[in-house]
Amino acid sequence: MNFWGFSISEARVIDYDKNDKTLAQIMATEVPSSKLCIGCGGCTATCSAGNLTEFNIRKLQMLAKRGENKELQTQLHKCMLCGKCLLVCPRGVDTRRMIWSMLRFINS
Repeated sequence: MNFWGFSISEARVIDYDKNDKTLAQIMATEVPSSKLCIGCGGCTATCSAGNLTEFNIRKLQMLAKRGENKELQTQLHKCMLCGKCLLVCPRGVDTRRMIWSMLRFINS
């Protein structure tokens, strides 16, 4: 439709229900503390890899929960597994174990 020189575009809808959420289910069982994350950003703020690249641990969790495994795979290998994120997490999320779980899933 065209109103006063402007057209209405189709809605851009992303259907995350079609994505494979197997990784999110595996993480929930292998790393139960991953469900405690409140998204405060402490892990990302202290991340050594995040200071050097566009690595973001919060983004990794979001991608895993949404089932966006291809994007996750490109980001996941940037982690240096230094463990700084684990030390600063106020909720006690075992981020290092979470990354290992994601790596095992992606590499299998």
